[in-house]
Amino acid sequence: MNNWTLAKRASTMNPSVIREILKVTEKPGIISLAGGLPSPKTFPIEAFKSAANKVLLQDGASSLQYAASEGYAPLREFIAQQLPWDVSPDQVLITTGSQQGLDLVGKIMLDEGSRLLVETPTYLGALQAFSPQQPEVVGVDSDEHGMIPADLERKVGTGAQKARLIYLLPNFQNPTGRTMDDVRRQAVVERLAQLGVPFLEDNPYGDLWYDEEPAAPLTARNPEGGLYLGSFSKVLAPGLRLGYIVAPKAIYPKLLQAKQAADLHTPSFNQRMVAEVIKDGFLDRHVPTIRAMYKKQRNAMLAALEQHFAGLDVQWTRPIGGMFLWIRMPQGIDTVKMLPAAVERNVAYVPGSAFYAANPDHRTMRLSYVTASEEQIHIAIKALADTVRATLAQQ
Repeated sequence: MNNWTLAKRASTMNPSVIREILKVTEKPGIISLAGGLPSPKTFPIEAFKSAANKVLLQDGASSLQYAASEGYAPLREFIAQQLPWDVSPDQVLITTGSQQGLDLVGKIMLDEGSRLLVETPTYLGALQAFSPQQPEVVGVDSDEHGMIPADLERKVGTGAQKARLIYLLPNFQNPTGRTMDDVRRQAVVERLAQLGVPFLEDNPYGDLWYDEEPAAPLTARNPEGGLYLGSFSKVLAPGLRLGYIVAPKAIYPKLLQAKQAADLHTPSFNQRMVAEVIKDGFLDRHVPTIRAMYKKQRNAMLAALEQHFAGLDVQWTRPIGGMFLWIRMPQGIDTVKMLPAAVERNVAYVPGSAFYAANPDHRTMRLSYVTASEEQIHIAIKALADTVRATLAQQ
C-alpha cells in the first residue's frame, strides 16, 4: 500500500530535458552538441593538485571542518574586489554553484502565484529552480539584444499582480548566445527602477568573451535594485560547485538564512582550494586560453552551418562569447520529434521548446560547440543538416 502523500510543489518538479538527453549521448559514436558542459580541456588539474596539497598541509583541519555559512573570507574578498562596482565582502554569499543561488533567491522572493518575468526564451535550469515556489512565470518579448523594455513594462502588472522579480542573463545568454548591448542594458535598468521592480542578473558566462568585453553589468548600474549571480564553473571547473550571490545589505540576511537551511555552507575544502589557485592572478592567465579555444570552435560551427545548411530556410545566432548557439529550423520541423532521427545519425542537440515559459517555438534548438572538436563539429552539423533535409522530404 502506498502511503506517500507529496507536497503540491512536488508536482511542479520535472526532470531536466538536458539531463535526459545527455543519457542518449552515452551511445557509442554520438557527437553531442547538447550539454552545456565546459570543455574538460580547460580544467587546470595541475593547479588544483598543487593547491590541494598546500591547503591540506597548511590548513587541513579547517579545510575539512564545518565553516561559516557566508563563505571563506579571502574568497569573498577576492570576488568583491574583482567586480566592476563598489561591493563589500559582506554582500557576497558563497553558494554551491550558481544554481543554488537561483534556488535561494526563489525561496525568499517568490510565493505561490507571484509574477516572475523572464526573457523569451530563458535558461531551463532557472525555470526548474523557481518552479517549486509555484510562481506565475511570464515571458517577456525579446530580440537579438534581449528583453524588450516596452513589453517588459506591459507585463510588470500592478497591485497584487505586480512582478516580484525579473530574471535576466545579459551576457552570451543560455540558450540563445545573445548579448544585451549597452543601450538596452541601460534602458532595462532605468525602466525597472521607475517601476520599482528588482532584478536578478545571472552571469555565469561573462568572462568568456571573444573579442571585446561586454558592457557593464546591470547590477553595476543599480546596485540596490538587483541581485547578481556569478560562478567559477565555466572558468575553473563545474565539479567544484562553487558560485556566489552579490546582494544588497537589506536582503542579504534572508539569503543567508535560506543558505543555512539548505546546506549549512558550501564545502570548505573547495573554497580554500579555489582561493589558493586564483590568489596570484591565475585567472588573468588562464581565462584567455579558454576564450581562444571556444572562439575557434564557434567559428568552426558557424562555418559548418553556412556550408551544410545552404539553401535551407534556417536562421542562427552569431554569439560573441559563451558556449551556445541558437537555431530556428524551417517551417514544418519540430525539433523534439526530429531528435531520434538525429541520434540515428549520431548527433544530439537540445530542442528549444524546453526553454520557454509559455508558447514554445518548436522549430528551435540549442547547440553547444565547446566540447566537440572542430572536426567533430563539421561532422555533426552535416549530420544535422542531412536529418533536416530527410525530415522535410518525408512531409
